[in-house]
Amino acid sequence: MDDPAQSTPSLPNTAALWPPVAIPGRPAEPVPPPAEEPEPAPPSEGDAVLAELREQIRRYVVLPSGEAFTAVTLWVAATHLQTAWQHAPRLAVVGPAKRCGKSRLLDVITESVHDPLITVNASAAAVFRSITATPPTLLVDEADTLFGSAKVAEKNEEMRGLLNAGHQRNRPTLRVSGPNHEVSKFPTFAMAALAGIGDLPDTIMDRSIVIRMRRRRPGEKVAEFRTFRDTPPLHALRDRLVAWLTPLHAEAMELTPAMPVEDRAADTWQPLVSVADLAGGAWPDLARTACQIMAKHEAEHDQDRSSLGIRLLADIRRAFTTEGNPPALRTSRLLDILNQDDEMPWAEYTTHGLTPRGLQLLLKEYDISSVTRRFHGNVQARGFTRLQFADSWARYCPEPTPETATGA
Repeated sequence: MDDPAQSTPSLPNTAALWPPVAIPGRPAEPVPPPAEEPEPAPPSEGDAVLAELREQIRRYVVLPSGEAFTAVTLWVAATHLQTAWQHAPRLAVVGPAKRCGKSRLLDVITESVHDPLITVNASAAAVFRSITATPPTLLVDEADTLFGSAKVAEKNEEMRGLLNAGHQRNRPTLRVSGPNHEVSKFPTFAMAALAGIGDLPDTIMDRSIVIRMRRRRPGEKVAEFRTFRDTPPLHALRDRLVAWLTPLHAEAMELTPAMPVEDRAADTWQPLVSVADLAGGAWPDLARTACQIMAKHEAEHDQDRSSLGIRLLADIRRAFTTEGNPPALRTSRLLDILNQDDEMPWAEYTTHGLTPRGLQLLLKEYDISSVTRRFHGNVQARGFTRLQFADSWARYCPEPTPETATGA
């Protein structure tokens, strides 16, 4: 016979399923108070100082997006740990015209970065002799005057080379110096911010966090920046950045943050993302979002520039046609046609329209360059032949055949 104790099913503990019931004559059982939710942890010093710096920047300038504010804030902070990074990202502050706030942003940055070195009218030799093992932060306003025309760009080629080399550690420049003409190595590694009208040379833009400024719309207000009044709060924030980041130098050197981009974009953004990870809070997500969105925008801009090259090829063919399809055109005449035609975009390409240097850079990827030729009147000048463009025209912008033109 089965044991009743073993065959009787166990009943659930109903006391755990139902609230206590008041019984007459018996005091009610106390109900435990609901558990209190823990208070959110106070922001870390890094989180707090970055948030305050972002608000200070927001007081004086209008940037194109929230991601741009994040990028500028983190770039400023990263200058205080330059010796921890493998790459020194440039901050390219560019706009299509004057009065877009480029110089004002540079003013604010100057008062909050590590050891600012303003390089207005400074020679490349003076700049690389100012870079030491603890590099300053280079600040270049009106950078378009350094690289605008072909003649000026050629004169400042050494500065462009310095800015390119200084993006990566251990890329010194070599100079012969001293009475014995000995070869000396000068370091180039330093973070740099450059502001100017129009895009900077491609090699610099490719190494930059790019902030594309715009003029303020009616109703967009910012505070005026006054040196004596407004620099003390920025200096106080700078000192807090130093106090927060200096003890984290060794940790920063070991960081290998997960990046949402690859290749050179990852190299350029890694210091900013590292600072965000050190700060914690919302900054890691903000940094990676800014990195992904802004890097994608620049990649699309580069693609647009490739399309612009194709547009240039088509417009040059049109210029040859306008002139009666001569065997060759002088560069000066070609530029006159391109810049004077209202249906073409070249008059607004820079403040001086499309320049010989700009033309050269746009045609470089098609292996087309001007050559010195003899033109009508026995005049020697640089120019282009129709034959130079024939292959590129056929590959990138072939003329429509009669069948495609009629939709057949």
